[in-house]
Amino acid sequence: MTGRYDETEGRGPEEPVVVRDRRRIDPLTGEVRPAAPAAEPQDGPKHAAPAEEAAAQTEPEPAAHAGPGLGESLVDDSVSVATGLEKELAERTADLQRLQAEYANYRKRVDRDREQVVVGAKASVVGDLLPLLDDLERAEQHGDLTGAFKSVGEKLVGSLQRSGLEAFGTEGEPFDPSVHEAVQHSTSPDVTGPTVTMVMRRGYRFGERVLRPAMVGVTDHEPGGAPVDPPVGGELPLEGELFDENNR
Repeated sequence: MTGRYDETEGRGPEEPVVVRDRRRIDPLTGEVRPAAPAAEPQDGPKHAAPAEEAAAQTEPEPAAHAGPGLGESLVDDSVSVATGLEKELAERTADLQRLQAEYANYRKRVDRDREQVVVGAKASVVGDLLPLLDDLERAEQHGDLTGAFKSVGEKLVGSLQRSGLEAFGTEGEPFDPSVHEAVQHSTSPDVTGPTVTMVMRRGYRFGERVLRPAMVGVTDHEPGGAPVDPPVGGELPLEGELFDENNR
């Protein structure tokens, strides 16, 4: 009896093919792998050596020396970028602060100009009413301002005063050429300096603006007057002595 020859008979089990990755840098993470321990000799087919030699020939050169240089370059680039950003931020901040200061000055100037325009408009209206105030004052001095006309006049004067109108020019105040217009001059030993002794027309100011100077008469000190000697011991001088002193 002839038996069938089995070609698989007499052959041992096939050895698996083992491929070892000896690359120092992991292709997935980019990190340097730790050095692998020396492989112990294993019994295996001789045909595995050529494959391992081919893998060793194709593995890339270790990048151990290139790693620190690349890292330093990245750090330098990062520092340069950060420095540039800080400089640009400082410039933009300075520009913003300058714009804010200019806007604040512009706003103050606009508010000041607006206030001056409002004050000027009020002063112009009040200035047109000064002749009416003069008529009311003369009518009051002559006793003609009575009844309903007096009530209307008082309301008008009160409204103008609340708006900022102020009258000046009274007898006994020092003469000020910036607000007084002297139309009469006299001298007297009773005053120590230029003094308003007569008011012919009252002056008015609106805020800090003089709408009209006061028309006044001024009396100046008369030099050369002999002063009267004061009484001694608190006694009054006799009539004859007082007469003699006045006639000296």
